[in-house]
Amino acid sequence: MRTALNAPPNTLDEDEQSFVAKIREHGWFRTGVLGDDDGPGFSFTTGLFVNTGQPELLIFSMKDRIAHDVFWDLYRDAKDGRSLPVGRRTEAVFGNAPAYAFRIAKEHYRDLLGWSRWFYGGDVFPCLQIVWPDREGRFPWEEDFADEFAGLQKDMTESGWKNELAD
Repeated sequence: MRTALNAPPNTLDEDEQSFVAKIREHGWFRTGVLGDDDGPGFSFTTGLFVNTGQPELLIFSMKDRIAHDVFWDLYRDAKDGRSLPVGRRTEAVFGNAPAYAFRIAKEHYRDLLGWSRWFYGGDVFPCLQIVWPDREGRFPWEEDFADEFAGLQKDMTESGWKNELAD
């Protein structure tokens, strides 16, 4: 697979060279995007797919430090051959709460995954959205999900979280 890792350094600007260097050094990179009037902030990875064969990851409304730690753990798992179950409840993401992973629809890549799209030269990579529960362990599609968390995660699936559950 051709990626920005294959680009001659003299064809990349300073930011691109730095980005590629971090992926070479660590195997992946986390990009953080601030929230605004259009939606909540989020973090996503670049490099997991090319270096582990596992999908890139995205998570909404998580503090940068926590998102980074979660992504590191999942990168290590991917390097060891462990993958996230798609559409199934899992305890493999957080130490103290369940999570779900869902495929992000390609139609959302342009708005969400700029650096990853640049790195891979388009939308030729898979990406999963990690969805977290409220304090009571309920997810956004479940009855009585806490109002205080409503709107902190956007559904980026093809047909809606509830329709993509494999449980």
